[in-house]
Amino acid sequence: MSNGNVSIDSTQAPVTFITGGSSGIGAETVRRLLDLGHRVAATGRSAKKLALLAEAAQDAGAGDRLLTFESDAADWEQVSSAVDETVRAFGRLDYAIANAGYATNGTVETGDPEEWRGMVLTNVLGPALLVRAALPALKESKGRVVLVGSVAGFKNTPGNLYSMTKFAVTGLAENVRMLVTGYGIGTTLIAPGRVRTPFWDPRPGGADAAGVMISAEQLVDTVVWAISQPRGVDVNTLVVRPIGQSN
Repeated sequence: MSNGNVSIDSTQAPVTFITGGSSGIGAETVRRLLDLGHRVAATGRSAKKLALLAEAAQDAGAGDRLLTFESDAADWEQVSSAVDETVRAFGRLDYAIANAGYATNGTVETGDPEEWRGMVLTNVLGPALLVRAALPALKESKGRVVLVGSVAGFKNTPGNLYSMTKFAVTGLAENVRMLVTGYGIGTTLIAPGRVRTPFWDPRPGGADAAGVMISAEQLVDTVVWAISQPRGVDVNTLVVRPIGQSN
């Protein structure tokens, strides 16, 4: 297999597992890593979107390096099974990226409590489940955990329950770092500001009304940089905003 000017043995190529890989930041991460020669396992709730991702990988000649799993990031059996299958198929795991997450409309005053449970489970429990499932393989590879948080996990806005979930991810990142650094595993929290993805589609006016943004491709530059750090170097927190976003 050729990756630019570098020849990579497909059996030795890095293996990355990512939740929420079927759209937005996740899908762009999958595409970029496949282009870089990684073997990738991606989970998502939409079978249709995952099929499109797999079709694009096949068209690009990378189909044998992509596994997809229709899976709920907040379901332990599904997450652990997908990680185990990835390790069986590819023989290792180097990077675990907890990317799955979403927001509900409204605040703790106006929002629909029936919608909150799924968001809290996906955004908070989901990353912890991935860490739990991936740790045995990451101990072997001396790999890295990447948690996709948010600027909202550092700066509150009034009544924003999504912000609370991302504060939890911020705390989880340091909690995990303290646990796994002794195993030789790195931990990186990537906290984006506004990124132009389907995340904004349900909101009034969509992305255009939200303010200045960076692209998913620009954010993935940071993801790739984080996992490209040499062994022994642990970059822990990366906050990435578009210039012009003041909050």
